[in-house]
Amino acid sequence: MANRKSGVNPSFPTWVAAVLTALLALPGENVAAQSSWEVVAMDIDPHNYYGVTVANGMIGIVSAAEPMHAKEVVINGVYDNYQRGRVSNVLKGFNHASMKLDIDGDPIRWKDVSNYRQTLDMREAKLITTFTAAKVSVRHEMAALRQLPFTALINITVTNGPEPAEITPMSVIEAPDHLRNVRNYFAQVDRPHALVPLMTSVGESPSGRLTIAATSSFVFPQPRDQWPDLIHEDWDYNMHLVKFRKKLAPGDEFRFSLVATTCASEQCSDPQNEAERLTVFAALEGPERLMRRHRDAWQELWDTGNIFVEGDIDAERDIRFALYHLYSFARAGTALSLSPMGLSGLGYNGHVFWDTELWMYPPLLMLQPEIARSSLEYRFARLDAAKQNAFAHGFGGAMFPWESAADGSEATPVWALTGPFQQHITACIAWAHWKYFQVTGDTDWLQNRGWPVIEAAADFWASRVERKGPGAFTIDNVIGANEWQENVDDNAFTNGMAITALHYATRAAKTLGHEPDPDWNYVAENVPILKFPDGTTKENRSYDGASIKQADVNLLSYPIEFIVESAQVKRDLEYYAPRMSPLGPAMGNAILSILYNQLGETKKSAKAFAASYKPIQVPPFGVIAETAGGANPYFATGAGGMLQAVLAGFGGLRIRDDGIAQIPSTLPAKWKSLRIVGVGRDDLEIIVKN
Repeated sequence: MANRKSGVNPSFPTWVAAVLTALLALPGENVAAQSSWEVVAMDIDPHNYYGVTVANGMIGIVSAAEPMHAKEVVINGVYDNYQRGRVSNVLKGFNHASMKLDIDGDPIRWKDVSNYRQTLDMREAKLITTFTAAKVSVRHEMAALRQLPFTALINITVTNGPEPAEITPMSVIEAPDHLRNVRNYFAQVDRPHALVPLMTSVGESPSGRLTIAATSSFVFPQPRDQWPDLIHEDWDYNMHLVKFRKKLAPGDEFRFSLVATTCASEQCSDPQNEAERLTVFAALEGPERLMRRHRDAWQELWDTGNIFVEGDIDAERDIRFALYHLYSFARAGTALSLSPMGLSGLGYNGHVFWDTELWMYPPLLMLQPEIARSSLEYRFARLDAAKQNAFAHGFGGAMFPWESAADGSEATPVWALTGPFQQHITACIAWAHWKYFQVTGDTDWLQNRGWPVIEAAADFWASRVERKGPGAFTIDNVIGANEWQENVDDNAFTNGMAITALHYATRAAKTLGHEPDPDWNYVAENVPILKFPDGTTKENRSYDGASIKQADVNLLSYPIEFIVESAQVKRDLEYYAPRMSPLGPAMGNAILSILYNQLGETKKSAKAFAASYKPIQVPPFGVIAETAGGANPYFATGAGGMLQAVLAGFGGLRIRDDGIAQIPSTLPAKWKSLRIVGVGRDDLEIIVKN
């Protein structure tokens, strides 16, 4: 994790120390002792900086090392074809959350800043940046508002020292290079009681298919007749700004805010007008009201789904950091899913993989089933595309794509063989739908949403198997969870998942009073799970003990629970754990942690838990990359794996027909207790003690 020292550099003038301490001590920030609600970055190296994201499930704003800047703004569910592999990529929108600041006419730069500190307040989902520059100290707070999915709020406090100063704050909108036909506008909504200045940029996506718009507005707490004069400047088509000048007497404090909205034609029919309307709405709601509603929305999330570790504040903080990201990257009431990097950037083109259903979805399902439901709605809305994909490959039912974007067609680059061959994703999706029903017991949802997906997945697998005689069905030419073994036959994970999906389809049909297709069970009974002579599950027909990218066979023990007999679980674990490469994604260690815990091997469980995220943390916040040495954070898939190690491993939680149950589990030696709040349909509180 990041350096968590607090305090003020003693070499600073007394006035700077006093002002900065006062700024840090404003409500919501505890300087005296770091809490498990804060992730603090100090001693920041701008050349080795991986930002933290503030997001609300629709927009993600990634922090930058530069004072008052944002690295980029990502819009969920908005894709166009550009960059990698001739396939769609999630769009980076206008950067409407960056600011500049001049002091006495001189711009502040990194070299001019002292005592620089960034704090992610997870309770309130805001990033607080504090620093001193020249004559002033600055506090900058940024949040992607939870209650307004397209809008961000930035609050700034500038406190002057003992000498007069003139500050020039600037709100900037910058266009990324891939947007075309960019137009910049400035207008003001003028009323006797209020003035709302609107700086807007509008552009087209690379293909011209989509329109993107962003609008920002300054908001001042002073009466209108005391507002500073605003100046709009066009620099070039890629950037424009609005600025004002304010003279500060010694000791003066000046506060102001910025509200900023972005949306695309994928989400609204008229992005420019909608962005401006929403910005006007936010500006006239006012910063205090906006922040109060934002805090309330996040408090509801924390009250209904949270994890507490007594005895290890660092572990509690790390766990909450992972949970914060999953909550930030998703939201209830949408048909949006999660990509491996969430809303932290453009990694993996922002596509949706099995990473959602197998890794990120289970923690959300256990703690926030309504958020989890959104990712299932994403799949249901693209069921017809999955049926077309199956048809194109010569199969029945629905074959969900390995990489999915806007319309649900296959979006994997051609050179990646995972697209046509990593078919286990269809079974993972069916599995996830049945798990939602088990947790919620929502029969109406199962009839109208879950059943069509589960049925189509079962029809796919019934058509996909190669029938070579009773007891001799095979699933040939696939890629399993271990992607280093391509085009193999009878992969254990793929076969086990297919069998599971077929059984779940039969159970879903009976639950709803439908007649299940008898062929589903017939196929399930004839698909093999191969074994070595000593009884160890064999990863695929040609597997020879080579190093593996990640857990494959072991996934059948958890989360699938296809292999449940303890001796078999242990035999498979002992064989494959030493073969799992350190070059693979870290969430494989989360599975090892869960299984070791299930077998009562506490020390090994705790060690594997640490290995599931500690080696992949990057500075200065400790956000996680995909692999050790990786440079593409935030890896939300890894966060999902790590959280499952807590919930299902140390917490012992399992999804059963009557909801969420608990099996015996143990805790790491340092932990006194684990408390999980808001579990399942009954919002249970689960406590495990050492």
